[in-house]
Amino acid sequence: MLQAPVSHSEAAPTSVAPAWLASFAPVPTAHLSDNLQRMSGMVGLQRYHGRKKLLGTACTVKVRPGDNLFIYKALTELAAGQVLVIDGGAEVTQALVGELIMLQAIRRQCAGFVIDGAIRDSAAFAAADFPCYARAVSHRGPYKLGPGAVGVPVAIGGQVVMPGDVIVGDEDGVVSFPQSAAPGLLDAVARTAAKEEAIRAEIAGAGARPAWLDQVLSAHGL
Repeated sequence: MLQAPVSHSEAAPTSVAPAWLASFAPVPTAHLSDNLQRMSGMVGLQRYHGRKKLLGTACTVKVRPGDNLFIYKALTELAAGQVLVIDGGAEVTQALVGELIMLQAIRRQCAGFVIDGAIRDSAAFAAADFPCYARAVSHRGPYKLGPGAVGVPVAIGGQVVMPGDVIVGDEDGVVSFPQSAAPGLLDAVARTAAKEEAIRAEIAGAGARPAWLDQVLSAHGL
């Protein structure tokens, strides 16, 4: 028997002002990770598109491993600018999405996929440069039986993602955080960028042991 879709009653807002969200477009995920105490982010996923930045808010989906019925359900509820964040239980023997689902997602103005599971038609994702992070590739297709849920907390590569969380992905991986954390993060990553730029300048003009390196080593008696 199929399980009815579940909505999380305390879900965060799933839409943000485009100008507000766009502020994160130039921010490296490494800077975000450092300012989230290096504790907030998904690990073990691979990037299957080109260079396009992943940026959006989470539309979360929980599926039975190897079954994508509720991904179809999520496609009917998806709002423009959302990222499909799919908890597939890290099962990689059967792909949860492929080219056709990708094309429908593009039609719905989906921002990308983050999948704790496998995909197929990987060449199509690369050709379209449609942001897609997943655990593996498998030629085997999924079942469509359920159960599943849309709009619930999910776990992706060790990270709990809530509906409406901000999702940012680049060549180093994917991070997520609540919308409420965004203003403070933007300030913090600006300070990180300025600090790293100063270190780059010091490396270019300093001797063998610049001050930034000396500070780290001296703190440990080295």
